[in-house]
Amino acid sequence: MNDDSQHRVRRHVRRGQVLLRRHGPTAPRWRKRAAIFGGAVAVGLVAIAFAWIADRASGLFSALVSRAWWVPIVLTPCAYAAIAWFTRRFAPAAGGSGIPQIIAAKATPESATEDLASARTSLVKIVMTAGALAAGASVGREGPTVQVGSTVMAYAHRIMRVPLTSSVLVAGAAAGVAAAFNTPLAGVAFAIEELAAAYEQRMTLLVMTAVLIAGMISLGFAGDYVYYGIVGQTLSVGATLLIAPVAGVVGGLAGACFSRAMLWLSRGGVARLSGGRPVLAAAVAGIVVAAIGIATGLTWGTGYQAARDMIGGVHAPLWYGPAKFVATLATAAAGLPGGIFAPSLSTGAGLGAALHLLFPLQPIGAVVLLGMVAYFAGVVRAPLTSVIILSEATGSRGLMMPLLATALIADGTASLISRERLYHGLSEAFARRG
Repeated sequence: MNDDSQHRVRRHVRRGQVLLRRHGPTAPRWRKRAAIFGGAVAVGLVAIAFAWIADRASGLFSALVSRAWWVPIVLTPCAYAAIAWFTRRFAPAAGGSGIPQIIAAKATPESATEDLASARTSLVKIVMTAGALAAGASVGREGPTVQVGSTVMAYAHRIMRVPLTSSVLVAGAAAGVAAAFNTPLAGVAFAIEELAAAYEQRMTLLVMTAVLIAGMISLGFAGDYVYYGIVGQTLSVGATLLIAPVAGVVGGLAGACFSRAMLWLSRGGVARLSGGRPVLAAAVAGIVVAAIGIATGLTWGTGYQAARDMIGGVHAPLWYGPAKFVATLATAAAGLPGGIFAPSLSTGAGLGAALHLLFPLQPIGAVVLLGMVAYFAGVVRAPLTSVIILSEATGSRGLMMPLLATALIADGTASLISRERLYHGLSEAFARRG
């Protein structure tokens, strides 16, 4: 082989090497795709496992209470104190919902896996949330699934040596919402409305891909279920014009009061009330939750079953909404790992059931849903997400316009009482940690 031939061969080899680096299986674009696909699959699987663990924990508590009504008098305060101590000692970033942590982590995504979205934090989050549910705490798993989902997606990108950006964290969080509720559209809406204040166009495909894959995994393993059951009821235009303003104003006011109370507690309120003794504060909160739960028999845990019963037409006592409000606020004051999505929706269901007394001729399920969307929108100040979650979680396509009108009124009313959005306000403490 002459020199020219050897030169051509070497040139072709170098060109092949360049093409392989750019387009081969180890190329950046393929590593990115592997990270997002693998991460989304993992988020879906982890969300399903987390849901199973949470359901078993709630079932364990229900079994204990059915055998001995007095068990929560001892169990709940002790568990609150123990969980609060353990969380503060080993993983402070696991406390609370999980959504504020991801909002804070977006500011410095490259260091998210060191604390706010670390494996240790997520593991403590899952275990302690399950422990809280096993003690009757008024918490949900949806907010924690957001934090865990972001963590899983972040580690998938770390493993594939892909840079970690805020878009990655948002995609993981959106996938978590989609898998937790089996509501893909709600995952996208949540990413846009709550997590991405300045929504980046390049984030769209990432979020959509993650949500779609996580949703398919959830659908494949958990089945084609509707979270709260199918609601086929509708409201006429005239009924909507009457009920939506009332539900929106009342729900918005109640939700804003909850939001302001949570922000005050998180910014030194608990420390002032407890004299700087958070574990004692958690024990007292446990006593409050136990007392309410024993007195009512309905306010334990997520409140999912109570909400589903009310949507189905079971009349709830007038005091259910206020009782669940106090139980959820007391649990939040304790600083336990756990979300407020499901408890807030349950509180809103109690509000809707009470409002139905004013409109007895209207379908109770429809009025309950308006109460739920109003209160939830008042708490989180995300009306689009609130509407889509409830629409997908109940299959109530015929109530889209009444739900949207109610949510917008509730959001406007809440903004007059609490201008600051809850999750963004709560994220400040975690941002300072970073």
